[in-house]
Amino acid sequence: MTVRKAWVVAIAAAGAGVSFVMLLVVGVYVVAGDLVNGLNGAGRKLAKGSVPAAYQSLVQKWGNLCPAINPALLAAQLYQESGFNPRAQSPARAQGIAQFIPGTWATHGIDGDGDGDRDVWDPNDAIPSAASYDCTLAKYVKDVPGDATKNMLAAYNAGAYAVIKYRGVPPYKETQNYVRVITSLQESFAAPVGRVDPSEQAAGAIHYAQEKLGTPYLWGGDGTAAEGGRFDCSGLTKAAYESVGITLPRVANDQYNAGPHPDRDELLPGDLVFFSDDLTNSRAIRHVGIYVGGGYMIDAPRPGAVIRFDPIDTPDYFGATRVTEDGAKALPPAARKGRDRV
Repeated sequence: MTVRKAWVVAIAAAGAGVSFVMLLVVGVYVVAGDLVNGLNGAGRKLAKGSVPAAYQSLVQKWGNLCPAINPALLAAQLYQESGFNPRAQSPARAQGIAQFIPGTWATHGIDGDGDGDRDVWDPNDAIPSAASYDCTLAKYVKDVPGDATKNMLAAYNAGAYAVIKYRGVPPYKETQNYVRVITSLQESFAAPVGRVDPSEQAAGAIHYAQEKLGTPYLWGGDGTAAEGGRFDCSGLTKAAYESVGITLPRVANDQYNAGPHPDRDELLPGDLVFFSDDLTNSRAIRHVGIYVGGGYMIDAPRPGAVIRFDPIDTPDYFGATRVTEDGAKALPPAARKGRDRV
């Protein structure tokens, strides 16, 4: 079945009463069926605002340190390890934005900013050290057959010896999952090199949101019976995609990392659209809606309002995410909790 036919079938199955929203979905996807040709890829540049502005140039520079890594991959590691929190500390004593344990830092930490010290709490040292450590591991396993980046990630998780012993990613569930997560998540931090495929679940997510039109807003609302079926902005988008089998994080700034990022002129119905007072930093995103076409979204805007159609072309428009199952699954569990500020 072609992409176009699959979408028409999915939309028809969503409900007998084809409304304004469903007509938009049909129209846009009929056009999109001719435009979307599967072009994808991580690319070597970071997506707009996907890394906090304070670290953007560091990640872009050091992410090109060796062929086994790229800026999006390095960003994915930092997000997975600490959520870009330079003060993060784990129960296992992993420290800083890159979560080095003291013994590894003692051996592999570098003075990235040339100020005469190596400070695991300073991203100007820790981010270059993470890139340097990745490249060191890549050298250790350079003679192992297979994908150099996956072998490097496996060495990061299981040790270079295990990768050499098994001639590739070792048969450890934890290691295989780590490699899958980081390689999937990197697409959420990369600027697309071409048009990205539509999510297969987008029409169903729109249909769910459409059914909630007119529902009063509730800050922190997840739509439970105890909450009277009310939502806040990210509660609505989370529930909409959960209705089609994709579990998103709870808050908008983490939902931004659930897939690749189409440009404004590439938007398709079902894309999540985001808004922020800081257009350089995805961690500052404060609002999200579901795009329906024609420059409009369905969103739960604010206290005192109801779920409704709103235009997306406002000064605080940040960008968009085309939700993918792999992207959503790759997000760390800690990203699945919390509430938005709206």
